[in-house]
Amino acid sequence: MTKSLRSEGHIALINALVQARKDKGLSQAELAGILKCHQSFVARIESGQRRIDVPELVILARALGADVHVILKQVALSVPADARI
Repeated sequence: MTKSLRSEGHIALINALVQARKDKGLSQAELAGILKCHQSFVARIESGQRRIDVPELVILARALGADVHVILKQVALSVPADARI
């Protein structure tokens, strides 16, 4: 079984979200304000301590003005073809 935290796909997801936040010029605290959550929530996502589900990914992408399809493509390209759940 592949661990979903710290897996290649999870790292790619984190990197894509962090890059989208930086591209928008937002700090973690500013993103948290948009999401109406605590900065520590954003920090846990970005540090890989917390997984996000698909609806949360959509919410994050919208808050960042990012295309969720682009993010998912980056993740898909990072997951090895022989990866298992």
